[in-house]
Amino acid sequence: MASPGVYRRTLPSPPAIDFSSHDGKKIFGEALGAGTMEGFFKLISYYQTQSEPAYCGLATLAVVLNALSIDPGRKWKGPWRWFDDSMLDCCEPLDKIKEKGITFGKVACLARCNGAKVDAFRSDESTVDEFRKRVISCCSSEDCHVIVSYHRGAFNQTGTGHFSPLGGYHAERDMVLILDVARFKYPPHWVPLTLLWNAMNTIDKATGHHRGYMIVSRLDRAPSILYTVSCRHEGWSSVAKFLTEEVPLLLKSEDLKDIQEVLSSVFKSPPSELRAFITWVAEVRRQEDGNLTLSVEESGRLAIKADILEQIRTTILFKHVTRWLNSDCSCCNTTASLGDINTLPELAVSVCCQAADLLTGGSRLGLSAAKCCSHIDVKHLNDNGENQATLVSGTVTTGGSSEQRVDALIPLCQREPNRLCVSSEGHCIGMHPSTADVLTVLLLALPMHTWSGIREEKLRVKVTSLLKTENLPPLLQDEVLFLRQQLHSLMTDIGAPSS
Repeated sequence: MASPGVYRRTLPSPPAIDFSSHDGKKIFGEALGAGTMEGFFKLISYYQTQSEPAYCGLATLAVVLNALSIDPGRKWKGPWRWFDDSMLDCCEPLDKIKEKGITFGKVACLARCNGAKVDAFRSDESTVDEFRKRVISCCSSEDCHVIVSYHRGAFNQTGTGHFSPLGGYHAERDMVLILDVARFKYPPHWVPLTLLWNAMNTIDKATGHHRGYMIVSRLDRAPSILYTVSCRHEGWSSVAKFLTEEVPLLLKSEDLKDIQEVLSSVFKSPPSELRAFITWVAEVRRQEDGNLTLSVEESGRLAIKADILEQIRTTILFKHVTRWLNSDCSCCNTTASLGDINTLPELAVSVCCQAADLLTGGSRLGLSAAKCCSHIDVKHLNDNGENQATLVSGTVTTGGSSEQRVDALIPLCQREPNRLCVSSEGHCIGMHPSTADVLTVLLLALPMHTWSGIREEKLRVKVTSLLKTENLPPLLQDEVLFLRQQLHSLMTDIGAPSS
């Protein structure tokens, strides 16, 4: 006979107070009058139940991203662009999250790669008083929201680690409202802030690090990110450890004379997954949208991406990387390992399959490029003579006979011809991702302590001056800081040094 299953749990009270109880309503009314429930109405408008038992981090993030009115830039269902927990897989495959849940660092990574600004604090990096101040600030505004990672045991609840957003704060009672996304289990409830702090001040056995909280808000500019850190492949942790542990040792152990030797030392024996560690963020749409014109939003995002791409390629570091990639020193060891994509057909297949991943979950189905993309077309678009772009179209097969035509938009950047780009009418069409772009961004995103072991002082000073974020143009500076924050969150999860 089949098991009857479980219908909800009784909320242990105390310490929690059910939001819908008489006392819970009274606390809500008092907090509303005091002005510390301002974020509640946005959150409750988009409040959802996690769709899988281990999706608490994904559901929490979907609620917050929707509450902040961040456009995901891709469709959910039908014509609608909307965040759902099933779409949040840029940092970890969904089947893995479904089995094991998700860590604090990867939730922060997910928030950033989906266009949010994130300030993340583990409990050993903050204090209860700092936490209270940030909670009061966010609960008094609609512009930011607090996500907490805590252990349920502190509230005598069943289960272990959990994520949920905070919906409000009551100053006199010093209580916070947890909008529990496991609504099939517990309703929203008020808990003492100090007890929540104790619940956050616990160790996540999956990482060996403290839980904590994060403040999530909108970026000051359009959320048009060019690159993101990817930990979807199994080898990402070995790449992270190579970059943060092995590279500093290599630099310290060799007698390096110039920048070219530094680049050779870093990339002469890279892990095979290095090329996939920094990936680019595509603009994707279903071809049913039906035309080759760019919307105002698409044009704006592409313009920012093109500006960042141009800024990367005008850095002195990019010139050093390009020179090194053109050298014999690079060709004999590294090119195959990095898996460069610089020809139009290869890039088109890659773009089509990224579109397939975003729109159909192709990567989770294990579809190869040959199986998921066919009939690939490439067209050049020009928006009012200003924002040039390439439109890559392909047919995505999702299994059986089901097919969907998809489009992906790529910004262009005119450069002088060289062997690292596609040539068109005598000009280099600088499409990304190319190895030179990715390596430049990767070097800029590494922690500054990476280079402290270079023996020759003049060379060490020269290298660090090339990599200082304050020397970069504003858009590129934001991009690099975004990647550094992602790296810090992910590397902390695996215990690698990140600062």
